[in-house]
Amino acid sequence: MFKKLDEILKREEFLSEQLLSADVIADMSVWQKYSKEQAELRETAEKYREYLECERQMQDAFLLAEEESDGEMKKLLTDEGYACKERLAAIVGELKVLLLPKDKNDEKNCILEIRAGTGGEEAALFAGELCRMYLNFCAAKRLRVEEIEISATELGGVKEAIYSVSGAGAYKLLKYESGVHRVQRVPATETQGRIHTSAATVAVLPEAEEVEVEISDKDIRIDIFHSGG
Repeated sequence: MFKKLDEILKREEFLSEQLLSADVIADMSVWQKYSKEQAELRETAEKYREYLECERQMQDAFLLAEEESDGEMKKLLTDEGYACKERLAAIVGELKVLLLPKDKNDEKNCILEIRAGTGGEEAALFAGELCRMYLNFCAAKRLRVEEIEISATELGGVKEAIYSVSGAGAYKLLKYESGVHRVQRVPATETQGRIHTSAATVAVLPEAEEVEVEISDKDIRIDIFHSGG
């Protein structure tokens, strides 16, 4: 694992240098290729740098603790070393996730669909809250959202909403939201204080790629029909 991480770190640093090179800047196709590859490696490389720095701090803390004669200071340094050791274990877990094979659709734009399920008007209100939540999330992640279709209710709920979401890693950020979302609460439409269960479905679909299709004349058959009688 660490051999692979060393290779990723060296490659990311090499690409960073190349992106500042006058020769690469002059060739836009090469610059775009290197920039895209660096962006794919950046998160893993930065996390590995964090691991290496934390490892250095741990080693320094334990080394100073061995040389320290003051008992209180020795304990502080030892505690710091063990805290770094725990953090290293957590970082290793994050690095293992980052090294997993990437979903080829992760960087694509996506379609976000939200539909009210069972629960009547309360379900529509819940779906409307989900819409606002996802719109705020996309804004925080600097994703661009375009409304494709929305069917609202008189009380401010949403029966159905479809959005186009574009930006870096749009599908990656939203793909795990797909599924049925439920809420149990006393709805605003309830007059007797009873708890209702409402549901809404969320679907996140990666944007389909444009494909050019060439149809040869020999593959086309034209049939002509005339009415009889």
